Amino acid sequence: MNLTPRPVEATPLAHDRVYRRLRARIMHGDLPPGHALTLRGIGKEYEVSMTPAREAVRRLAAEGALTMSTSGRISTPELSNERIEELAALRALLEVELASRALPRAHMALIERMQTINTNIAEAVAHRDAVSYIRTNLEFHRTLYLRAQAPAMLAMAETVWLQLGPTMRALYGRLRRTEPPHFHRLIIAALRAGDEPGLRLAVRSDVTQGLRMLAS
Repeated sequence: MNLTPRPVEATPLAHDRVYRRLRARIMHGDLPPGHALTLRGIGKEYEVSMTPAREAVRRLAAEGALTMSTSGRISTPELSNERIEELAALRALLEVELASRALPRAHMALIERMQTINTNIAEAVAHRDAVSYIRTNLEFHRTLYLRAQAPAMLAMAETVWLQLGPTMRALYGRLRRTEPPHFHRLIIAALRAGDEPGLRLAVRSDVTQGLRMLAS
């Protein structure tokens, strides 16, 4: 019997690498709404053939991170006001519940970590770095939600973030922030006080206020 292990195929690994890197770019607002992509361009950028580029795009399209027209045009989504409202409502439902579940496990080290991340958000604002701002803002929320120990719910929230990534980039340009989100301080204060109603209100306000302004 031949026990020599079969070589690992490069294509699945390449597909996953392209998927993860492109997914992060979309989620963090590196690409604006309606940004056109091509399989050839993706392949060239990530140094892969057309097959892993195509598989990565199909996977992202299934998650709502990319749109594909009948003619084969690939682009980041341009969300209607109704769609923005829907995704804002989903954020409110999912993230308020995640925060509530995380509260009993919100120890002081976690709160201090969130405070540090909020400082990093302030630096991104000072440098007018939209991508760093969105990335650290999501890190702030994810750090808290991981304590909820609800992986299925967190995965759903991340899919919403992914669909909103380009729109969040557009929102950042419109808000013209000069400091971290006001509600982050309220979230941290509620965690320190063990105040569940205050935490739920602060999270709901934080994740919906800007989006609903964009849709208005």
